[in-house]
Amino acid sequence: MGANKDISKVVLAYSGGLDTSIILKWLQTTYDCEVVTFTADLGQGEELEPARKKAEMLGIKEIYIEDLREEFVRDYVFPMFRANALYEGLYLLGTAIARPLIAKRQIEIAARTGADAVCHGATGKGNDQIRFELGYYALDPDITVIAPWREWEMRSREELIDFAEKHQIPVPKDKRGEAPFSVDANLLHSSSEGKVLEDPDEEAPDYVFQRTLSPEQAPDKATVIEIGFEAGDAVSLDGKALSPAALLAALNTLGHDNGIGRIDLVENRFVGMKSRGIYETPGGTILLAAHRGIEQLTLDRGAAHLKDDLMPRYAELIYNGFWFSPEREMLQALIDKSQERVSGTVRLKLYKGSASVIGRSSPNSLYSEAHVTFEQDTVYDQRDAQGFIRLNALRLSLLNRRDNRNR
Repeated sequence: MGANKDISKVVLAYSGGLDTSIILKWLQTTYDCEVVTFTADLGQGEELEPARKKAEMLGIKEIYIEDLREEFVRDYVFPMFRANALYEGLYLLGTAIARPLIAKRQIEIAARTGADAVCHGATGKGNDQIRFELGYYALDPDITVIAPWREWEMRSREELIDFAEKHQIPVPKDKRGEAPFSVDANLLHSSSEGKVLEDPDEEAPDYVFQRTLSPEQAPDKATVIEIGFEAGDAVSLDGKALSPAALLAALNTLGHDNGIGRIDLVENRFVGMKSRGIYETPGGTILLAAHRGIEQLTLDRGAAHLKDDLMPRYAELIYNGFWFSPEREMLQALIDKSQERVSGTVRLKLYKGSASVIGRSSPNSLYSEAHVTFEQDTVYDQRDAQGFIRLNALRLSLLNRRDNRNR
C-alpha cells in the first residue's frame, strides 16, 4: 500500500517505545491522518502509563490501553497448550500466539473509532508482519494495512534517531547506540534476537537472559509442586485455585527460580530465512511437562498418538500466522474434544533447569494396575499375545518369503 492512499484514521499497535513513537509521528506526517493508539498489557512486565503520556505528548486524542492478560492466557495460550504445541520440536510459540489477540483488538478498535486503517511496527524480514496482517484480513478483508518498515526510506538506526530528533521525540540515552539485541516479551515468554546473537556458533551472553536464573545459579534443593487440571487446562497450583493468568505468572516465578525454560534455537522463518533466537518460557515449560503427564493417564493410545501426529501441523499454523484459519479451528475442535476427560493432578520436581513429572492421578485414569502388574493377575491371559503377535507378523513373513523366493 503506497503513501498516496487516502487515510483519515489509523489504529496503531503502540508500545510507547522509540520505534513505535517514530512510527506514530511518521503516520501523522506522511498520511496527514488521525492516529488512535492501542497498547496491550500481555504481561510483558513494563509499566504502560508512560505509553499514555507519550501518546498524549504526540497529540493523540484516542488512546486505548488494555489489560488483556487473562484473555491472552485463557483464549490463546491454554488452547495452544492443550495441543502440546512445539514449533520445530522446541519453540513454545510465545511471540506467535500473542499476535492474533493484538490483531483482533486493533480491528475491533478500528470498527469502534471509525478508522479505515491499522498499522504495526514489524519489519519486512520477519514473521510478525505476516501474523499481524493475516489476522487483520481474516477479521476485516476491507481494512487498509500500513507497514512502515516496508514503506519508508529510513534504513539505519541513525536515520531513525535523526527523524526522532527532528520531530521532538525524546530519545533515551540507551537508544542512541546500536541495541545489543531486540526483545519481545509477554506473560508466556521473552525472546531475544539479533546483534550479539546473530552468530549461531557464539554462546549467548549471560545478560541476554531476563526471565530465568541460569541452572548453575538455581537452588541445590529441588522444589516439588502440584498442578491441577480440568478438561486439559491448568486450574490450580498446590491445591489453590488460580485464574489462567495468575497461574501462569506463578509458574513463571517457579521456573525463573529453578532455571527452567531456556532454549537456543535456529529456526526456519515463514519468509524463508533461518534466524537464531534465545527464548525463555519458564512457566510454559513446566506447564507442558505437567499437561503431558496428565494426558499419559487419561488419553487413549489412539487419541494420544493422533494428537502427536497433528501437533506439528497445528504448531506450524500458529507460527505462520494462521490462527484464524478454518484448518486451525478444525484442529482445535479435535484437540478440545480429546481434552474432555483430561482432569486430575500432576506432581513435578523442579531442579536446576528441569521440570520432571514424579506423580500423577486422575478420576478418569485409564491406567490399570491389575493389567500391568508383574505379579499374578486374573484379568489378562498372556497366551492371547501369541495370536496377536502372529497376526501382526503375517505381512512381514510374507514379504520375507517373496523376497527370498526372487533371489
